Amino acid sequence: MRKLHVAGFLFVLLAVVLMSRAGRGPLVLHPGAVTAIVYSGTAGTWFQGMKPYCNPVEVETQHRWNPPPEGMEGTAYSAACYALAGKVDRARQLILELDDDHQWRAAGIVFNVAHPVADAGDDRSAGPIMEMVVEFWPNHHMALYHAGMSAYVLDRPDAARDYLEQFLQFYNRDDGWVHNANAVLEELGGS
Repeated sequence: MRKLHVAGFLFVLLAVVLMSRAGRGPLVLHPGAVTAIVYSGTAGTWFQGMKPYCNPVEVETQHRWNPPPEGMEGTAYSAACYALAGKVDRARQLILELDDDHQWRAAGIVFNVAHPVADAGDDRSAGPIMEMVVEFWPNHHMALYHAGMSAYVLDRPDAARDYLEQFLQFYNRDDGWVHNANAVLEELGGS
Protein backbone atom coordinates (compact mmCIF):
# COMPACT_ATOMS: atom_id res chain seq x y z
CA MET A 1 0.00 0.00 0.00
CA ARG A 2 2.93 2.33 0.78
CA LYS A 3 4.13 1.96 -2.82
CA LEU A 4 0.76 3.14 -4.10
CA HIS A 5 0.93 6.20 -1.86
CA VAL A 6 4.40 7.04 -3.16
CA ALA A 7 3.29 6.50 -6.76
CA GLY A 8 0.21 8.68 -6.17
CA PHE A 9 2.30 11.45 -4.66
CA LEU A 10 4.73 11.32 -7.59
CA PHE A 11 1.82 11.56 -10.05
CA VAL A 12 0.38 14.61 -8.30
CA LEU A 13 3.84 16.18 -8.12
CA LEU A 14 4.34 15.62 -11.84
CA ALA A 15 0.98 17.23 -12.61
CA VAL A 16 1.83 20.30 -10.52
CA VAL A 17 5.26 20.65 -12.15
CA LEU A 18 3.86 20.27 -15.64
CA MET A 19 1.09 22.81 -15.03
CA SER A 20 3.54 25.32 -13.57
CA ARG A 21 5.94 24.85 -16.50
CA ALA A 22 3.35 25.01 -19.30
CA GLY A 23 4.90 26.49 -22.43
CA ARG A 24 8.43 26.89 -21.08
CA GLY A 25 10.03 23.71 -22.51
CA PRO A 26 12.28 21.24 -20.72
CA LEU A 27 15.28 22.39 -18.69
CA VAL A 28 18.87 21.21 -18.34
CA LEU A 29 20.18 21.42 -14.76
CA HIS A 30 23.86 22.13 -14.21
CA PRO A 31 25.81 22.64 -10.99
CA GLY A 32 25.12 26.00 -9.44
CA ALA A 33 21.45 25.91 -10.49
CA VAL A 34 22.14 27.33 -13.95
CA THR A 35 19.33 26.36 -16.30
CA ALA A 36 19.06 26.26 -20.09
CA ILE A 37 16.60 24.97 -22.67
CA VAL A 38 17.27 21.31 -23.47
CA TYR A 39 16.42 21.19 -27.14
CA SER A 40 18.39 24.21 -28.30
CA GLY A 41 21.19 24.32 -30.85
CA THR A 42 22.04 21.90 -33.63
CA ALA A 43 22.11 18.82 -31.39
CA GLY A 44 18.82 19.74 -29.75
CA THR A 45 17.19 20.23 -33.14
CA TRP A 46 18.57 16.84 -34.26
CA PHE A 47 17.12 15.22 -31.13
CA GLN A 48 13.69 16.77 -31.66
CA GLY A 49 13.51 15.08 -35.04
CA MET A 50 15.01 11.85 -33.75
CA LYS A 51 12.97 11.45 -30.55
CA PRO A 52 10.05 9.55 -32.16
CA TYR A 53 12.59 6.90 -33.24
CA CYS A 54 14.17 6.49 -29.79
CA ASN A 55 12.63 3.06 -29.35
CA PRO A 56 14.15 -0.44 -29.43
CA VAL A 57 12.94 -1.17 -32.97
CA GLU A 58 14.11 1.95 -34.80
CA VAL A 59 16.96 3.53 -32.83
CA GLU A 60 19.86 1.76 -34.59
CA THR A 61 18.54 2.23 -38.12
CA GLN A 62 17.66 5.87 -37.57
CA HIS A 63 21.11 6.59 -36.11
CA ARG A 64 22.69 5.12 -39.25
CA TRP A 65 20.42 7.14 -41.54
CA ASN A 66 20.60 10.33 -39.50
CA PRO A 67 23.71 10.40 -37.29
CA PRO A 68 23.93 12.97 -34.48
CA PRO A 69 25.96 16.15 -34.86
CA GLU A 70 29.61 16.01 -33.84
CA GLY A 71 30.63 17.08 -30.35
CA MET A 72 29.60 16.54 -26.76
CA GLU A 73 25.98 17.62 -27.19
CA GLY A 74 25.45 15.41 -30.23
CA THR A 75 26.90 12.47 -28.32
CA ALA A 76 24.79 13.31 -25.26
CA TYR A 77 21.54 13.47 -27.21
CA SER A 78 22.46 10.27 -29.02
CA ALA A 79 23.04 8.63 -25.61
CA ALA A 80 19.69 9.97 -24.43
CA CYS A 81 17.98 8.46 -27.47
CA TYR A 82 19.58 5.08 -26.83
CA ALA A 83 18.65 5.30 -23.14
CA LEU A 84 15.01 6.03 -23.98
CA ALA A 85 15.10 3.01 -26.28
CA GLY A 86 16.15 0.85 -23.34
CA LYS A 87 19.72 0.50 -24.62
CA VAL A 88 21.38 1.92 -21.52
CA ASP A 89 24.63 0.03 -22.09
CA ARG A 90 24.99 1.70 -25.50
CA ALA A 91 24.22 5.08 -23.94
CA ARG A 92 26.89 4.46 -21.29
CA GLN A 93 29.39 3.48 -23.97
CA LEU A 94 28.79 6.73 -25.85
CA ILE A 95 29.28 8.83 -22.71
CA LEU A 96 32.47 6.94 -21.83
CA GLU A 97 33.92 7.95 -25.21
CA LEU A 98 33.78 11.62 -24.14
CA ASP A 99 36.48 13.46 -22.20
CA ASP A 100 36.06 13.16 -18.44
CA ASP A 101 34.82 16.73 -18.00
CA HIS A 102 32.16 16.23 -20.67
CA GLN A 103 30.85 12.96 -19.26
CA TRP A 104 28.87 14.50 -16.39
CA ARG A 105 27.50 17.16 -18.75
CA ALA A 106 26.31 14.49 -21.17
CA ALA A 107 24.76 12.58 -18.27
CA GLY A 108 22.92 15.78 -17.35
CA ILE A 109 21.41 15.97 -20.82
CA VAL A 110 20.40 12.31 -20.59
CA PHE A 111 18.83 13.02 -17.19
CA ASN A 112 16.77 15.91 -18.53
CA VAL A 113 15.51 13.90 -21.46
CA ALA A 114 14.61 10.93 -19.23
CA HIS A 115 13.31 12.88 -16.24
CA PRO A 116 9.70 13.00 -17.50
CA VAL A 117 9.77 9.18 -17.72
CA ALA A 118 10.80 9.00 -14.07
CA ASP A 119 8.23 11.60 -13.02
CA ALA A 120 5.53 9.65 -14.85
CA GLY A 121 6.33 6.64 -12.68
CA ASP A 122 7.81 4.31 -15.30
CA ASP A 123 10.28 2.85 -12.82
CA ARG A 124 11.26 -0.12 -14.96
CA SER A 125 12.44 2.22 -17.75
CA ALA A 126 13.67 5.16 -15.69
CA GLY A 127 15.58 3.27 -13.00
CA PRO A 128 18.47 2.03 -15.18
CA ILE A 129 18.77 5.45 -16.85
CA MET A 130 18.91 7.27 -13.51
CA GLU A 131 21.46 4.78 -12.21
CA MET A 132 23.61 5.48 -15.27
CA VAL A 133 23.32 9.23 -14.71
CA VAL A 134 24.56 8.74 -11.14
CA GLU A 135 27.61 6.84 -12.44
CA PHE A 136 28.76 9.98 -14.24
CA TRP A 137 27.30 12.61 -11.89
CA PRO A 138 27.36 11.00 -8.42
CA ASN A 139 25.89 13.96 -6.55
CA HIS A 140 22.97 14.60 -8.93
CA HIS A 141 20.33 14.65 -6.21
CA MET A 142 17.29 14.13 -8.45
CA ALA A 143 18.90 11.21 -10.29
CA LEU A 144 19.74 9.68 -6.90
CA TYR A 145 16.16 10.19 -5.76
CA HIS A 146 14.64 8.61 -8.88
CA ALA A 147 17.16 5.75 -8.88
CA GLY A 148 16.27 5.07 -5.25
CA MET A 149 12.52 5.23 -5.72
CA SER A 150 12.73 3.03 -8.81
CA ALA A 151 14.83 0.48 -6.94
CA TYR A 152 12.29 0.54 -4.10
CA VAL A 153 9.30 0.00 -6.38
CA LEU A 154 11.17 -2.76 -8.23
CA ASP A 155 11.89 -4.53 -4.92
CA ARG A 156 15.64 -3.87 -4.79
CA PRO A 157 15.82 -2.69 -1.17
CA ASP A 158 19.60 -2.51 -0.82
CA ALA A 159 19.97 -0.35 -3.91
CA ALA A 160 17.00 1.79 -2.86
CA ARG A 161 18.53 2.36 0.58
CA ASP A 162 21.92 3.26 -0.89
CA TYR A 163 20.57 5.76 -3.45
CA LEU A 164 18.12 7.40 -1.05
CA GLU A 165 20.72 7.77 1.71
CA GLN A 166 23.02 9.44 -0.82
CA PHE A 167 20.14 11.64 -2.00
CA LEU A 168 19.64 12.88 1.57
CA GLN A 169 23.35 13.74 1.82
CA PHE A 170 23.04 16.15 -1.10
CA TYR A 171 19.48 17.40 -0.68
CA ASN A 172 18.18 18.51 2.69
CA ARG A 173 15.16 20.72 2.07
CA ASP A 174 11.99 20.07 4.03
CA ASP A 175 9.81 19.01 1.10
CA GLY A 176 7.98 16.08 -0.44
CA TRP A 177 11.08 14.46 -1.90
CA VAL A 178 12.81 14.35 1.48
CA HIS A 179 9.61 13.18 3.14
CA ASN A 180 9.21 10.36 0.59
CA ALA A 181 12.86 9.34 0.85
CA ASN A 182 12.66 9.22 4.64
CA ALA A 183 9.40 7.26 4.54
CA VAL A 184 10.90 4.65 2.22
CA LEU A 185 14.08 4.44 4.29
CA GLU A 186 12.01 4.01 7.44
CA GLU A 187 10.07 1.20 5.77
CA LEU A 188 13.35 -0.40 4.64
CA GLY A 189 14.92 -0.02 8.08
CA GLY A 190 17.51 2.57 6.93
CA SER A 191 18.39 6.08 8.13
